[in-house]
Amino acid sequence: MNQLGAKMTEIRAVSTRNAPTVGFSTGTAAPLSQAIVHGDTIYCSGTGPLDPETRTIVSDDFATQAKQTLSNLVAVVEAAGGSRETILKCTCFVADVENFPTFNAVYREFFEGTPHFPARTTVIATPHRTGVQVEVECIAAVARP
Repeated sequence: MNQLGAKMTEIRAVSTRNAPTVGFSTGTAAPLSQAIVHGDTIYCSGTGPLDPETRTIVSDDFATQAKQTLSNLVAVVEAAGGSRETILKCTCFVADVENFPTFNAVYREFFEGTPHFPARTTVIATPHRTGVQVEVECIAAVARP
């Protein structure tokens, strides 16, 4: 119980080998969790276009990077107990504004068929790793059985 007498909700860190975690410098582990679950909410760290097996950037092609990034994000959401359909909000980081129309097309196709498009913010930003052109983080709900 906390000071107000309310029971504290458990906080759980999530990690999956189905989506890579990017280190911030050679030989160091990233100082973050892939996701945190608190109550019925999943908070996912940003993920990028790395191949889950090789941990290298999948391609120089922007659309290919965007598709892999979204696939990696869903892998983390699923490991945390959610699904593509339970993603509530995405924050997207695109390195070059010229790729914004392509990102919109890939994003639309990726979420096509879900009950709703997630709320979304897109920011033009320089990535922390050379060659990465896109990164996405999200908030999702834990799926109900």
